[in-house]
Formats: sequence, structure tokens, C-alpha cells
Amino acid sequence: MSSLPITREKALEVLKSWPQIEADMNHYLESEAVMRGLAIFLNEDIEYYGMLGLLHDVDWALTKDNTKEHLTKAPEILKNIGFNQEFIDIVISHGNGFDCAGLKNEKRTKKIEFALASSETITGLIYSYALMREKKISDMEVKGLKKKFQDKAFAAGCSREIIREAEKLGITLEKFFEIAIEGIKKIKEDIGLS
Repeated sequence: MSSLPITREKALEVLKSWPQIEADMNHYLESEAVMRGLAIFLNEDIEYYGMLGLLHDVDWALTKDNTKEHLTKAPEILKNIGFNQEFIDIVISHGNGFDCAGLKNEKRTKKIEFALASSETITGLIYSYALMREKKISDMEVKGLKKKFQDKAFAAGCSREIIREAEKLGITLEKFFEIAIEGIKKIKEDIGLS
């Protein structure tokens, strides 16, 4: 892992330099929180993992009206603020398998890619579950989240297959759920949960 070219504050400034809706900002912060939790558990670089989570959708505000363009502007944005190709490639990899930026047939191969994809995807499941629980995450339990995970109709847009990529990190799905819930609990006030 290389050192980061910008601070977290600067990364937030970059994100806020475009009009962002609250739900998207919450998603970036949640993805960062889950990645940081995962890094602690896996004994990886916490700041690096966190930055990947925070900036993984760096061009979303610019491309969400035409999702096929998502991740086409990210490389240039990230390069301009000092990130190296390795960081950029990891960010782009979370789009693998989706019809955006020509990534439909691409596959993730590295642990850090599985970490980012599963982390940013599980945020949707956890946030939806928290909303159902009157915005409460403080007492959310793994078994409850697991039930929602198994209910394919719940938060149907969250790919269970991508969330399962966490298992390629050598951890159980239950452990991943625990890490993700605990990570997001730490920032609950920042994202409007209790």
C-alpha cells in the first residue's frame, strides 16, 4: 500500500465540489466506515481502505443520470488529485460485472477488490434495515440482518452475490455482517441514524 496523496478532509471537499444528495453522501461515508472496520479486522491499512470506501463513487454525482458512464470520469478525477494507478484500478473494479465504463465482462481478482465491492454493497442492506427499524442501528444484530439478507425481496437492489464476495477474504458472512454493522454504528449520527 502506498501513502495517500490527500487527507480525508480534502477527499470530502472533492466530493462536495459537486451537488450531492444526502443519500449518496451517506453511502460514501458508510462505505468508508465498513472498509475501515474490515481493514482493522484483516490487519490492513485502515486509512487506505477507508479512502477507497469514501471515494469509490467519486464520479457518481456526474454520471448518475447516465449510469453507463459511471466510473468513466473517476480515473481522471483521481489522477488529478494525486492517486496512483493501483488505487484507481481498485476503485474501478467495484463496477466489474455492471454495464458501466465497459466493465460488464470484467471480474474482480484481488482481495482488496472483493473487500471494496462487498463493503459498498452491504451498506444498502444495512441502511434499508435501519430505516425499517425506525432509523435505529444501535441495537441491530447480525441475526436480524442475516434474515433480511436471505429475503431476496428486501432491498432487492443489493446484490447478495457481491456481498458474498466478503467470504473470499477468508471470513464468514456472519463476521462480515458484524464488522459492517459495527462500522456503521460508529458514524450513525453523521448519517441520520440512531
